[in-house]
Amino acid sequence: MRISRFPNIVDDVTVRLIAGVVLVLGVLALAAHQWWLYAVLAADFVLRAGWGPSASPVARFVGRFVRPRVAAAPRYTAGPPKRFAATIGAVLTLAATGSWLAGEAVPVVVIGVVMVVFPALEALAGICVGCLVFAGLMRIGLIPESVCVDCANIGRRAAARTTAQATPTA
Repeated sequence: MRISRFPNIVDDVTVRLIAGVVLVLGVLALAAHQWWLYAVLAADFVLRAGWGPSASPVARFVGRFVRPRVAAAPRYTAGPPKRFAATIGAVLTLAATGSWLAGEAVPVVVIGVVMVVFPALEALAGICVGCLVFAGLMRIGLIPESVCVDCANIGRRAAARTTAQATPTA
């Protein structure tokens, strides 16, 4: 298995399907008090944020078995904000795992609610909270434009999307 870095461009449909799997696991962990699932999610988020979707068992599962069954055309979007969102997921699930191991139930439940709401927004409405935070950090200069040139220039991204839709494919 070749593990690559996080891609600069990702398919938003696939990302939303991955968020759906995370949502299911988050709901299961919260509803059934199966806190060990946060350790599983933490490992997956760390792998995805650090080495890209090819290192993530959830992303590989979705890419191999779920995405091929979804007829929606790919919708390409910038990868760096999605990587940032995966990093937030890693931090939250690592914190939930640490709280669970320390016997602290309240932080686990609070983080568990966040780990249901955030993936639900992504999977069901296409709202990436981590991406919104990323954009805000870019706007105030904490994340340099060079990290994601496409993110910094939304006009360029919209023009590229329009050109791609107008270009006939062979």
